Amino acid sequence: QVQLVESGGGLVQAGGSLRLSCAASGRSFSAYAMGWFRQAPGKEREFVATINWSGDATYYSDSVKGRFTVSRDNVQNSVYLQMNSLNPEETGVYYCAASKFPTYATTVGAMAYWGKGTLVTVSS
Repeated sequence: QVQLVESGGGLVQAGGSLRLSCAASGRSFSAYAMGWFRQAPGKEREFVATINWSGDATYYSDSVKGRFTVSRDNVQNSVYLQMNSLNPEETGVYYCAASKFPTYATTVGAMAYWGKGTLVTVSS
């Protein structure tokens, strides 16, 4: 079992930056690939970024590539999402998730554990 708690959300102006954190507790954090997803009001949850168990492989959605960076610290049992050049369309709840597999995963169905999310609001 893995428990995940996100933090770092808030209100930011368009073009600004935020850094989200996800603290994990439970067993074998370093065995899981981790992912970030987001859900805008009235829309389905969508993939944002993922990182493999060791942190040496990452993958991003096309919409955030070049602006967002995912990283992890297996000693601190944490994963991070640095978000730059945010735009209002990226407003939503951002979720941290742990994959069922050690390699990275990009779908909701591949994730075994979810945090409760942190709200990011980007104002225009």
